[in-house]
Amino acid sequence: MKNTLKKTQTKKTKILLLFSGGLDSRIALKILQKQKAEIELVHFILPFGGGCCNNFSCVFNYTQTQGVKIHVVDLNKSPYFQEYLELVKSPKHGYGTSMNPCRDCKIFMFKQAKKLAEKINADIIATGEVLSQRPMSQLKHQLKLTEKQAGFEILKPLSAKLLKPTSYEEKGIIDRNKLLDLKGRTRKAQIELAKKFKIKFPMPGGGCLLCEKHYSPKLKDLLKNKTIEEIKPEDITLLNLGRHFRKKGRIILGKNQQENKHLEQLNKALNYHIIIPTKIPGPTALYENKQDFKLANELIQAYSNKPELKKKFEKLKIN
Repeated sequence: MKNTLKKTQTKKTKILLLFSGGLDSRIALKILQKQKAEIELVHFILPFGGGCCNNFSCVFNYTQTQGVKIHVVDLNKSPYFQEYLELVKSPKHGYGTSMNPCRDCKIFMFKQAKKLAEKINADIIATGEVLSQRPMSQLKHQLKLTEKQAGFEILKPLSAKLLKPTSYEEKGIIDRNKLLDLKGRTRKAQIELAKKFKIKFPMPGGGCLLCEKHYSPKLKDLLKNKTIEEIKPEDITLLNLGRHFRKKGRIILGKNQQENKHLEQLNKALNYHIIIPTKIPGPTALYENKQDFKLANELIQAYSNKPELKKKFEKLKIN
């Protein structure tokens, strides 16, 4: 296969757009709807979050208002989950400021999009990327690297006029005059376009946890002490909850009533040991190794009615 997707004998050119649900991808959809093409979307649900819109209901509801078909690739499920964790553990192109393997993550999603494009007979894969918006993955040379690793041309309608024309544009399949020349981190131009197209869009909502420095120690600890095959999606969810300690195994304390309930729910899948205080108000504790039973009880006391004991456990804290 050449560096483009194979053109199929269809009445219309079909475009598969990677769609996060955020402002850029919504504008990209509007711009592509000006082309004489059929458009379908692919949305990736990532184990660590990412993009402006981490609420799939919001994403799905918007696509329904636009009358476009959306495909969902959930990386929390087999066969993607383990492969994605391997990528996070040992990224070929390295990390950003924390444990964020942005280039490898993007290449992974593009390769999955390519498989889907071939399945649905799409001729072009497009994204809502904006040149120089993200220093880890959207500088010009990084965009070229991503394309090379993915193995096909990628149409970037928001910044196309600042980039070398794709073969789709050169052949007249895509009208380059209807594409944009957005660049940089400011969203001023996008917000103006949103007003013009009457696009409602979500405010940025948390982004990717792999970019958060406070998150990395807990993830490193998990990857060090469990094999990829042993890790469940619920283990990943657990990393963003409670206070984490390690002796024989991990011990997690809820920080409030909501987290306590969440720990109970997660443990239905994890099947760890659990202590739910009944005699005193205090944190629920999940612990992996039964030998940590005594320690888990001591931690519950320290973080409920004996705060003077907290310093005793600082060396066991994962942070």
